[in-house]
Amino acid sequence: MSKALIFDMDGTLFQTEKILELSLDDTFNYLRSIGEWETETPIEKYREIMGVPLPQVWEALLPKHSLEVRELTDSYFLERLVENISSGKGDLYPNVVRVFTYFTEKNYSIYIASNGLTEYLKAIVNYYSLDEWITETFSIQQIDSLNKSDLVREIINKYNIDNAVVVGDRLSDINAAKDNELISIGCKFDFAKEDELTQADIVINDLAELEDVFSNLVKN
Repeated sequence: MSKALIFDMDGTLFQTEKILELSLDDTFNYLRSIGEWETETPIEKYREIMGVPLPQVWEALLPKHSLEVRELTDSYFLERLVENISSGKGDLYPNVVRVFTYFTEKNYSIYIASNGLTEYLKAIVNYYSLDEWITETFSIQQIDSLNKSDLVREIINKYNIDNAVVVGDRLSDINAAKDNELISIGCKFDFAKEDELTQADIVINDLAELEDVFSNLVKN
């Protein structure tokens, strides 16, 4: 039996808020410099939609801008995110390494299924040396539908996984678990929403709680 944990990245493993506002400010300062933005950086609006694929982010934040400007914004934002990660301005949530070590020693495989872009995810994994524990990191860029349920299904099919949970902080993670008949574990962290978490099978306040959660699942 192949046992696995499939983690979201932003707001679950990586404290995105530590570089989010900084990178978004950098990006909208750039848009101001080229005459494409005039008002304040829409950080609160971004927080509301945090977790959706970036093309949808720019549709929401720049609804009146051309596709060309959105793609330019997307590219610049990615550059700033990667630079801020590589400069050590971000951080993992507490107990990430502890949990990864614990479960790999228990012969669980660990995967990432994220709405983040490939280069962004690569920057996080490389900076924190997470590939010591992670079997593979999957980006929403790999799926034409931009649907996390399909992304999780890709992981399951590729690695013939028959026993897994999905751990994340947003509804897309919870739905990805349900759509693939997996257990969903909601993380009550920075970007989580109460109405979304109520749909998760289990809710945790700290990643370290996963150890007890799995002990109870095994007993039951």
